[in-house]
Amino acid sequence: MFEGVLPAVVTPFLSDQQQSLDLEGLRSNIAALLAAGVHGIVPTGSTGESATLSFEEHEKVVEVAVEAAAGKVPVLAGTGSNNTAEALRFTRAAKEIGADGALLISPYYNKPNRAGLIKHFTKLADLDIPTVLYNVPGRTGQNLAPELVVELAGHPNIVGIKEASGNVAQVSQIIEGTLDEEFTVISGDDNLTLPILALGGGGVISVAANVEPARMVRLYEAFKAGDWTTALELHYELSPLFRALFIETNPIPVKTAVGLRGMAAGPVRLPLAELDAEKTEILAEVLGRYD
Repeated sequence: MFEGVLPAVVTPFLSDQQQSLDLEGLRSNIAALLAAGVHGIVPTGSTGESATLSFEEHEKVVEVAVEAAAGKVPVLAGTGSNNTAEALRFTRAAKEIGADGALLISPYYNKPNRAGLIKHFTKLADLDIPTVLYNVPGRTGQNLAPELVVELAGHPNIVGIKEASGNVAQVSQIIEGTLDEEFTVISGDDNLTLPILALGGGGVISVAANVEPARMVRLYEAFKAGDWTTALELHYELSPLFRALFIETNPIPVKTAVGLRGMAAGPVRLPLAELDAEKTEILAEVLGRYD
């Protein structure tokens, strides 16, 4: 269900005092991504600044994403939290709105034990919506061990994992352990998209696809067609962009890049701050290579 290139979309804000949601901008951005051939949409994730959205804003962004996708591609809504009750609220709302799945970051700050992780993810998956786990130790301070992921993959509603550990050996172990399951491992790092596809992964939840969706789609589709040469060429062609988009904490650079491309972006919300002039110049130079 969740394969190919799925942009983790930015949440555009207006430049008013409240930094209100720019919903028309969000619709316009998603329309441009669909026109470029992306295979899915991921709103309200880390790139979408979900941590600074109110409950009402979070649900409105998911609602607009579902409306804008219009059934053309699946919508995988970020609904995770370090508070199980809060994650339940987000996930129920996403299901009622019509999202096709829920992306669940592992609980950050709490550092739950193994039993707590199993209970947390099971309770959410029991809401009967396709669920994708999200492992990003750099943000959560805790790695989801391959053995734990393989056990959770036995739940009928847990259909995949976004793997952003940066550990290719771990990715391989998860794929090996879930070969008999209907379970997809999706790259959470743009620069590991091709290696993870080569191991049997299903695609990427992509930051770079916000600004270079067509090239990301071409990379994926070249690989799926067995055109390894083209896929490798595109990987190296895009590698400078992959690096530039993490010149500062995500989503600061990608939101800047989206704005430089004339799409809806607006400011980032505190505690994030705007990209400084020197780094903006570096990012603009890299973006210029793809014009």
